[in-house]
Amino acid sequence: MRTQLSVPVTVLALLALAACGADSGSEADSGTRTPGGKPAVADVPLTGVFWTVDTVTVDGKKTTSPGDAYVEVTTKDRAQGNFGCNQFGAKAALDGETLTVGSANMTEIGCEKPIQDFENSLREAFTGRLKAELVDKKLTLTNEKGDVIGLVSEPPAPFIGTKWTVNSLQQQDTVESLPPGTDKNAHLTFAKDGTVTGNLGCNDFNATVKVSGTQLTFGSISSTRKMCAGTSGQVEAHLLKALAGQATYEIHQRGLFLKGPDGTGFSAVKAAR
Repeated sequence: MRTQLSVPVTVLALLALAACGADSGSEADSGTRTPGGKPAVADVPLTGVFWTVDTVTVDGKKTTSPGDAYVEVTTKDRAQGNFGCNQFGAKAALDGETLTVGSANMTEIGCEKPIQDFENSLREAFTGRLKAELVDKKLTLTNEKGDVIGLVSEPPAPFIGTKWTVNSLQQQDTVESLPPGTDKNAHLTFAKDGTVTGNLGCNDFNATVKVSGTQLTFGSISSTRKMCAGTSGQVEAHLLKALAGQATYEIHQRGLFLKGPDGTGFSAVKAAR
């Protein structure tokens, strides 16, 4: 069953979060103190950063992330991200070196067992009072039980050279997940030479594309000639319409959002490492 949801016209109306933390010199000069009289501790700069989960250690067992897990701490007292398969959101408060995370609300996608095991470990570790330690671009969060989450800051994926795997289709303000059995089939990669290649969900394709800022102008599409029936054909027809003529795109970390002037578009994600 496909999932439908209504979204704003600007699909990427996501917060451009600014890193938090005051200059330590000015803090000291102002004499800022805690209620107990001790000097205030500046918040560890966690907010406004896309943190890729690298490893999780629970009860002494260390597990490497399957690649999709990430955490973002917003400036509105909230943490959000992906446990490895399911999206989540939770209340969160940062006070100096301590990040306090409440119980998470999450989607309920069925996951393969190895990913589900990792997801369970990460969810267990990412709750309660967590001590944050930041060295260079690597962050560790340690809860009161001694469980440790290792994270690394990740810049936005580059538009050029990234293999983008289509994961949803858009028509005006409505976004639909891909039909069962068609996920991960459609993908595209934009190259430095002004071409785009990939698969439309059934047929391989290539085309020229002119990039001007966030504006795209596609040339004629050449593709293989397989007969595409059922849902694969529906996905292909939608993508051909989205890639016809002009379009605009936006990138949020691992996500690409592309839409034509008539509202036909799609979202895609950078393949997991």
